[in-house]
Amino acid sequence: MSMLPRRLARSVRIGHVTVGGDAPVVVQSMTNTDTVDAAGTAQQVFELWQAGSELVRITVNSPEAAAAVGEIRRRLDDMGCNVPLVGDFHFNGHKLLQAYPDCARALAKYRINPGNVGKGTKRDEQFAAMIQAAIDYDKPVRIGVNWGSLDQAKMARMMDENHLRDVPLSADALMREALIQSALESAQQAEELGLPGDRIIISCKVSNVQDLIRVYRDLGSRCAYPLHLGLTEAGMGSKGIVASTAALGVLLQEGIGDTIRVSLTPEPGEPRTKEVVVAQEILQTMGIRSFTPLVTACPGCGRTTSTYFQELAQKIQRYLREQMPVWRSQYPGVEDLNVAVMGCVVNGPGESKLANIGISLPGTGEVPVAPVFVDGEKTVTLKGDNIAEAFQDIVETYVQTHYAEGGRLRRAGNPSKIIPVKAL
Repeated sequence: MSMLPRRLARSVRIGHVTVGGDAPVVVQSMTNTDTVDAAGTAQQVFELWQAGSELVRITVNSPEAAAAVGEIRRRLDDMGCNVPLVGDFHFNGHKLLQAYPDCARALAKYRINPGNVGKGTKRDEQFAAMIQAAIDYDKPVRIGVNWGSLDQAKMARMMDENHLRDVPLSADALMREALIQSALESAQQAEELGLPGDRIIISCKVSNVQDLIRVYRDLGSRCAYPLHLGLTEAGMGSKGIVASTAALGVLLQEGIGDTIRVSLTPEPGEPRTKEVVVAQEILQTMGIRSFTPLVTACPGCGRTTSTYFQELAQKIQRYLREQMPVWRSQYPGVEDLNVAVMGCVVNGPGESKLANIGISLPGTGEVPVAPVFVDGEKTVTLKGDNIAEAFQDIVETYVQTHYAEGGRLRRAGNPSKIIPVKAL
C-alpha cells in the first residue's frame, strides 16, 4: 500500500466498489461500442474488467441504448463479471432514466454533465429529475464538468462579472474558476434536492496538463467530495500516455485523486484495454497500488546488439499480464512480484539480484549463457535455443511455490550448475 499522503475525501459506495475515504485509488474505463449492441458492449466491458478496470462507463444516449442496459447487465452477470456499470448521460438523461426503469436500476452510478443537462429554465428542472432518479434508485452520481461543454450562460455571467473586477482574472484562470464553480454549485444543488453528500463524486476535466493540475489542486482544497481524475481527450499513442502520466502523476503524488481514467484515443486495431493497463502502470510505478508483476528491462546499447532480451522482456510481461485473471484469485500477493530481464554483464547480474527473479542474458561477445537469480541468489544458468520457455517455467514455478496458500520457498538446485535448455 502507498505511503503517500492522501487528501481525506468522503467515502462513496458504487456497487461493491468504494471510492474515497481510505479506499485505494480506483481504476476505471469506458466502452467505445454502440451501447445498442448489447452483446458487443457486454463483451468489451468484460474485457476491460478482465484487464483490471474496476468501474466501466457506458454511453446512454438514446432510447435504444437505455433499453439495452438491462440486457448488458444480465449478460455480464452470466459471464461472472460483477463490475459496476456507470451510465454516461448528456442532454436527455432526465427522460431516459424516467422512461427506462430497468436501465436506472441496472446502472451502479449516473454521470451527469452540468453543461449538457439543459438550457435556460429547463436546466434546473432536468437536473432535478436526474437527481431524483438517483435518490429513488439509491444510486451515486458523478458531477462531471468538462471544459468543452461548460454552461455557456454561466460562463457569460462570469465574464461580465470579471470585467468589473479591479484586477480581472486571465481567460485561462476564469475558465478554471468556471469549471470549479459549476461542479461545486451542482453538487450543492444535488444535496439541496435530497441526494446525500456521500453519494456524490465530482470531476473537472480539461485537456491541458498544467490546467488540470491547477484545477484539481484548487478543487481539492475547496471540497470533501471524492475526485475523479482524468485528462480529457489526452490523445493517442505516446502523446496521450505521456500527457496523462504527467498530469495524474503530479496530483497523485500530492494525494489528490480517488479514481482515475486514462482517456487514450485507440490507434487502429489497438485494444481498448490499453488505457486500463496505462492507468494501472501509473499507480504501480508510483508505488500507490500493485496490479500485476512488472518486468524491469534495460534499454539496450552497443553491448546488446541482439534484440533477444527485448523480445524476452516483452514475452514475459505479456505472459504475466495474461495470467493475472487466474493468478489474482489463486495466488494472493503475486501482483508484487518483480522480474528483471537484462541484456549484458554491466548491470545485468546486479539488477537481476534485486528482483524476485532475474535473468542476465549475454551481451555482444559475451559467453552465450544466461544466469538466473532467485531472491538474490544465482540458481541456474540457461543456455541453448529455448531460454525464453525455460525462464517462463521458472517464473511460473516461483509463483506457484511462493504465492499459493501454504506455498514454501524452493531453490532450483546448485547455483553454479549450467543447465542446457533442451534438458529442462
